[in-house]
Amino acid sequence: MLQELSWKVGGQQGEGIDSTGKTFATSLNRMGYFIYSYRHFSSRIKGGHTNDKVRISNVARHASADTLDILVAFDQETITLNARELRENGIVIADAKFNPTLPEGLAAGVQLFSIPITKIAEENGAAIMKNMVALGATSYVIGMKPDFCEPVISSMFARKSQKIVDQNMAAVNAGYEAIAASGVDFTAFHLAPAATVDHLLMTGNDAVSLGALAAGARVMPAYPITPASDVMEYLIKKFPQVGGVVIQTEDEIAALNMTIGASFGGARALTSTSGPGLALMMEALGLAGMTETPVVIIDAQRGGPSTGLPTKHEQSDMYAALFGNHGEIPKVVLTPGNAEECFYATVDAFNYADQYQCPAILMTDLALSLANQTVPEFSLDNVTINRGKLATDEQLAQTEPGKLFKRYELTEDGISPRVFPGQKGGLHHVTGVEHSEVGRPNEGQANHTQMMDKRLNKFKGFELPNSVSYSGNANPEILVVGVGSSMGPISEAIERLLAEGKNVAHAQVKVISPFPEKTLQNYMDSSKKVVVIESNGTGQLYHLMNFFGLSHNTLISHTKYDGTPFLPGELVDYLKGLM
Repeated sequence: MLQELSWKVGGQQGEGIDSTGKTFATSLNRMGYFIYSYRHFSSRIKGGHTNDKVRISNVARHASADTLDILVAFDQETITLNARELRENGIVIADAKFNPTLPEGLAAGVQLFSIPITKIAEENGAAIMKNMVALGATSYVIGMKPDFCEPVISSMFARKSQKIVDQNMAAVNAGYEAIAASGVDFTAFHLAPAATVDHLLMTGNDAVSLGALAAGARVMPAYPITPASDVMEYLIKKFPQVGGVVIQTEDEIAALNMTIGASFGGARALTSTSGPGLALMMEALGLAGMTETPVVIIDAQRGGPSTGLPTKHEQSDMYAALFGNHGEIPKVVLTPGNAEECFYATVDAFNYADQYQCPAILMTDLALSLANQTVPEFSLDNVTINRGKLATDEQLAQTEPGKLFKRYELTEDGISPRVFPGQKGGLHHVTGVEHSEVGRPNEGQANHTQMMDKRLNKFKGFELPNSVSYSGNANPEILVVGVGSSMGPISEAIERLLAEGKNVAHAQVKVISPFPEKTLQNYMDSSKKVVVIESNGTGQLYHLMNFFGLSHNTLISHTKYDGTPFLPGELVDYLKGLM
């Protein structure tokens, strides 16, 4: 029996591919399997090839499988585009409606099973239920009873009627019987029983949304953009339940300006966007930095430049996040590596923004934002709220009548007492112009130098906790450095190489501002070769390491920028080539 299986369903966008993959993944997750599900889709509402590749395992995985065991095809294009991923003796389950054929050049032993998926769906209610027929056929192949997905189907359709639930389950059972009638022994594709049960299934966007709720955020002005829109859509449903509000603004410029206003008023506020929206926010980002107003920005990276690849994977906003704004301001930039880290990093982003009174950008990427993955249950015991240096009643009482409060007081750590509107004794001036300690415009040379030092020195010689994680051997022959969702494929590649006796290690960068110079340099110093793995065309993390003064005799950049994430196997092959 298989400890792991890779399954993919494909067809035209609008045919229910997403719901098919989600139903399959959710059903198996509830049974206790670990899931990683990555969806390939086009930047259009309907039409164009789309697929969902689901990896089912008895151990946690955060990357797609290198190969494919089972391909479910609703059209010939799906076979043409994806069949070459099939492993030796893999199978294709296809709709007989389009007379499916296998292309040449496939792995040995690949078999095609053609069943009348659409016809069976029509006989059981409607052609739209062909996804249920496909699930039924799959359940037989992998050794599951056809009712394995009934709880999920019931939760999906019970609000419509029990009749709809029954029709969908009838389609599942019919699909099961149709492939069972072939008489083929599919024991080689049967999944071993699940080893565990207590975990969740969600995307990075889901985890970010839950993290914002746990952090006490209650205001979100935002403008929809792929792949960040899910954060906004999730919180539209949840914020009203806790007294919060989501506002769809006219553009990203307004979104960040409203976020700044809400934060200035005392609320914890966030906005979410992707690269094009982040570009529009840059002027307002400078305002947040100059006025030392905490804001949280979620940047879900996608392929660029311009409109680029709205629905494809890339990690090319690092320069923009660090240096895109005019002038110089301090900011925190966090780069979690999986959905679990997204939850806790979102809480951290709000705390850091408040503590250091600056913008905090949480950078995800499309693979992290949209891939469904199994995560352990979150612990609210690990969530703390830190609102930073808020002015005390004693400090406010020291403000002389008729005088303004020193909101931007020059302090040793560069962080001044913060007040909210309406606090007695806290009246001060706020402007984007350079200002004095009470906020009055002051363009004097000495004042500007003092205020710049005050703001910029908040992170001088300082690293945030847990800025880099490390796994593998000490003193490795090769140290792999990664960022964002690359953590999954890199971790698995390192795991395989260690099992082969290779001397390797993995350092994952979780914070790129303030950049963890000392920690990363220490890991590099103990390594013979350092390889930086990232999904962009110019090696942005690699060049940031150079920019911040990190050095090594053998520092190698390895990039991929075709719109798809790395696979563990391709990294194994690449790293072996360096040994």
